[in-house]
Amino acid sequence: MQTVPPLETAFEQIEAESQALPLPPRLAHLYGRLAFPPAPEGHPYIISNFVETLDGVAVAHANGKSLDISGSNEHDHMVMGLLRACVDAVIVGAGTLRDAPEHRWTPDYIYPPLASEYHQLRQQLGQTTQPLNVIVSSSGNVDLSLPLFHEATISSVLITTAQGKAHLQQQSLPPTLHLLVASEHGPLQARAIVETLSRWQRCQRILIEGGPQLMGRFMAERLIDELFLTLAPQLAGRDANESRPGFVANQLFLPSDPRWGELLSLKRAGSYLFLRYRFA
Repeated sequence: MQTVPPLETAFEQIEAESQALPLPPRLAHLYGRLAFPPAPEGHPYIISNFVETLDGVAVAHANGKSLDISGSNEHDHMVMGLLRACVDAVIVGAGTLRDAPEHRWTPDYIYPPLASEYHQLRQQLGQTTQPLNVIVSSSGNVDLSLPLFHEATISSVLITTAQGKAHLQQQSLPPTLHLLVASEHGPLQARAIVETLSRWQRCQRILIEGGPQLMGRFMAERLIDELFLTLAPQLAGRDANESRPGFVANQLFLPSDPRWGELLSLKRAGSYLFLRYRFA
């Protein structure tokens, strides 16, 4: 089966302590080498993945629907699938779930042509068939009838507050869903989310896929180890009626506490750029 052409690697910083993942030949051909440092003792290695326009828009809506920032770019979907394939859990906020109510945060869902290779990679890494799907909601305002919570092949967790749990229990809880309480009241802090998840299931690597408010909390608490950022070659624009945030929202870092990243990799597919940064 034909897939996309390989990504072109323009720059890559190879670090001695990083361990290369055993990518199947087809994945290695398309992406190149993918390596991560060992997870810190007692703490998962946390990566994030976003796509953003040239003018810095990561989330946009029109007529009540979420707009496609990447233009359904196949290389972007291929990389999303690869990152999902190499983690134990994918965490998203409830707003991201509402924007994509049919979605499942699994490798094969986002890029079916490489489903076999993603599955092989997970087997090589000793992981479960699919990554754990983790939804975060302080309020518990989540529709439990959505397909994700009734997918027999995907284990899902909803991390919430005590108040959120009480709200959720007014609905019928699907058998594949586990409710975890991280605090009495919201908003949920990033460290509490990670610690609550880690007590329930040990994770070596975790992937954060949004939205901007959740990413902002993780960045504010300095819990993001790496950012994978796809730069889509379009301008989205903004006006007074819609904020159209970047991949970080509701946090101010500059000027008092800026976050600086170190470029680890730059890849290209046509006019799309695939950036990888490390954050201290």
